[in-house]
Amino acid sequence: MSAIDYEFEEGPGGSRGSAEPVVSGDVEALRPLPRISVHAFCLSDSVQRVMEQCANDRRLARVSLRITHGNITAAANMFASTPTPNLIILETEAAPAHLLAELAPLAEVCDPSSRVIIVGRHNDISLYRELMRSGISEYIVAPFSMADIMSAIAGIFVDPEAEPLGKSIAFIGAKGGVGSSTIAHNCAFGISTLFSTETVLADLDLPFGTANIDFDQDPALGMAEAVFSPERLDEVFLDRLLANCSRNLSLLAAPSMLDRGYDYESGAFQPILELLQRSAPVTVLDLPHSWLDWTRSVLSDADEIVITCAPDLANLRNAKNMVDALKKLRPNDKAPHLVLNQVGMPKRPEISPQDFFEPLEIEPVAIIPFDAMLFGTATNSGRMISEMDAKSPTAETFSQLAHLLTGRATIKKPKKAGLGSLIGKLRKK
Repeated sequence: MSAIDYEFEEGPGGSRGSAEPVVSGDVEALRPLPRISVHAFCLSDSVQRVMEQCANDRRLARVSLRITHGNITAAANMFASTPTPNLIILETEAAPAHLLAELAPLAEVCDPSSRVIIVGRHNDISLYRELMRSGISEYIVAPFSMADIMSAIAGIFVDPEAEPLGKSIAFIGAKGGVGSSTIAHNCAFGISTLFSTETVLADLDLPFGTANIDFDQDPALGMAEAVFSPERLDEVFLDRLLANCSRNLSLLAAPSMLDRGYDYESGAFQPILELLQRSAPVTVLDLPHSWLDWTRSVLSDADEIVITCAPDLANLRNAKNMVDALKKLRPNDKAPHLVLNQVGMPKRPEISPQDFFEPLEIEPVAIIPFDAMLFGTATNSGRMISEMDAKSPTAETFSQLAHLLTGRATIKKPKKAGLGSLIGKLRKK
């Protein structure tokens, strides 16, 4: 997460309070902030808590945020002997008539390139206009939400003319062999075909990835070159690495070879994932079933997460642990989406979907029946489910998942099986 330096000096406003996550739909719509330094001076517990929540949010992963309990005078005293950061956030209790005078000592020591956000108590349009004329970047009236302050920072440092970052969707299995990769590949194909959206499928399982098999591809270059040669990464090099799967779907394939060890640092995939987000509207990340520093890092930064489970006890335990861990990693994001796959496998004892999801306290977004013939034939022929049987309930489920994960539309109930109808049957029991 962001580099945080907490200093709680003696002064008005009381002691540090506990930070309870505040989840807002506005927060989820915000994009990651650039690499900037921010120093917040807080007087009240409420403002301090909001800043702590910001510090723990994944969108500030590249932001160096420092939080100090103090007022404008404390800020002026500190910056008299130290360089000012890119952004200073100042909470004040001063009346409108005295605020500019209180800011004068800080103006004398503040670097001209530094920006300032004032958090005040008075909703006064005349004060706002006077502060803007004086060079203050933004004035926010307390109390405010995490979305408010993050939107204000984004408004200052994010170029409105820049192309928006693409959306990243990470797929991971609660256990090996539950079909997470198959679901990721079908969803990527669905997003690219249903919406004619440029989509990149990135296979992050370098030794054992199956995306090249599922799409009948054998590219000479792919994810390994991107990860092990980060200094070469740019749009031109990325174009060389991508294999074309269909009109709007490109594949960054895993080598699927065991000629080397695949050990990565925590941020090994960050450069290529940032480049992919700038290059395509949607990036689908197919992660292996592992819990390492680099997988935690990728999951922390993803916009959406899909966990695929099979209906047995080990999957239930793993899914519960993963959901709990992701809540701590992503305290201000919604819970991951859960897919129950391979339901109804012959002669296999299973936990019923209702009993499976009750302890998780999350409704599944899809329940996919076991169909060895349909999935096996699709895999062996290098085709997706919608190409094999576009009218099947499973194809309809993948279509609805594509709509859900891209925020295109609300889910409609399919006529048979899959998402919605099975859940409805469970509720009637």
